[in-house]
Amino acid sequence: MSQSFEPRPELTAEDLVKSIFKYIGLIAHEHDVEKMLVILADMGRDLVAADRCTVWLIDERWGTLWTKVAHGVDRITIPVGVGIAGAAAENDEVIIINDAYSDPRFDKSVDKQTGYVTRNIIAIPFYDPAGKVIGVYQAINKMTRSGEFSEEDVEHLMLAATYTGKELSAVMMQQEIEKTQKEIIFTMAEAGEMRSKETGNHVKRVAEYSKLLALGYGLSEEEAEMLRMASPMHDIGKIAIPDSVLLKPGKLDADEWVIMKSHTEIGHRMLSHSERPILKTAAVVAYEHHEKWNGKGYPRGLKGDDIHIFGRITAIADVFDALGSDRVYKKAWDLDRILSLFKEEKGEHFDPGLIDVLFEELDKILEIRDKYRDNFEES
Repeated sequence: MSQSFEPRPELTAEDLVKSIFKYIGLIAHEHDVEKMLVILADMGRDLVAADRCTVWLIDERWGTLWTKVAHGVDRITIPVGVGIAGAAAENDEVIIINDAYSDPRFDKSVDKQTGYVTRNIIAIPFYDPAGKVIGVYQAINKMTRSGEFSEEDVEHLMLAATYTGKELSAVMMQQEIEKTQKEIIFTMAEAGEMRSKETGNHVKRVAEYSKLLALGYGLSEEEAEMLRMASPMHDIGKIAIPDSVLLKPGKLDADEWVIMKSHTEIGHRMLSHSERPILKTAAVVAYEHHEKWNGKGYPRGLKGDDIHIFGRITAIADVFDALGSDRVYKKAWDLDRILSLFKEEKGEHFDPGLIDVLFEELDKILEIRDKYRDNFEES
């Protein structure tokens, strides 16, 4: 098989060092696995002057290799042991092939589907800090005048693979920790809502509304996602409120109202000692989601921009969902009545800018409400 290409110059030692330092800087500031895979694939391609590079990760649950990014293709998954990358992973071996079509391990089906012609391949396993194979670096088609991969290319790609294993392991571990934190937060939040006879879908809806409002208001994706994870804890302090108050079907008297309002301070105390960003954000939300734009809220009577943006956003998300849901003390309001209240409370209870965002994003808000509708509502 042959395919013409425009030759690239061979990398000099100086080029190699410059490339390595460039990518080390990019990798050090990236904390998302899929984005890091893009950077690592680019680094491998440049270090060996290849046309394409793929960074595969092993999914032990299914016995597969997967990649979100491979130059020229979308996310793909293959069984461990299949193809060159699969063989490198299964046998923990470095593979260098300069005539792909003559090797029985090469899977020609992808070339047939895409029209691409694979001439040569390097596949190198990489490892976690414990020495376990967690993926494979694969480079395809040498683009210098020689047109063939060399042992020097293997050394260069092994250098990239060694660094890749360490960095990906660290990022994947951090993401696993964050995933566990999210699960704990939602579980705790749902437990708190169950005491109020609420369903877990309430906190899911509030979380999604909050992120949507945050993005519409101009917060970054990172800030909006942090709020989405933290906002389910807004009422966690209610776990300390007695049932006689929390579940009272009628209006609370003055003493009962004082007890009920204390859930904001209780939630803040529960969460504020953590150094974890998610829980620090949740502490702010728990403390300030009942403050009002006009200064007449609680617990501190904060006014306007003195209320943290996370508290202002969660206030709207929580009230919107509460009004549209059955509670022990009321029946759900219809949508027109809810929207009328928000118009009336613009600049009073709620941040006027956020109310504008609410109406701008109303169609998406209603999609979220339908997606996470409570089971009893469906029946």
